[in-house]
Amino acid sequence: MTTQRFSLKGEFIELNALLKLLALAPSGGAAKALIASGAVSVDGITETRVRRKLRDGCSVEVTGQKILICADGDSTA
Repeated sequence: MTTQRFSLKGEFIELNALLKLLALAPSGGAAKALIASGAVSVDGITETRVRRKLRDGCSVEVTGQKILICADGDSTA
């Protein structure tokens, strides 16, 4: 499993937006379907909320990748 960091530019990012931004889903509909299928987990728990707000410290796992959410400029996540 590969791990990458995602730096927030604001307080949070919605799960579907993160998937689209990182090209893990080609469209909003594809992101919604991926989440609904149970293939996405947040902090180790299967997540089905499309617009789940991800904040500093959250981790997302999908399609063999782990994304660590960190505050803008935080290098210790």
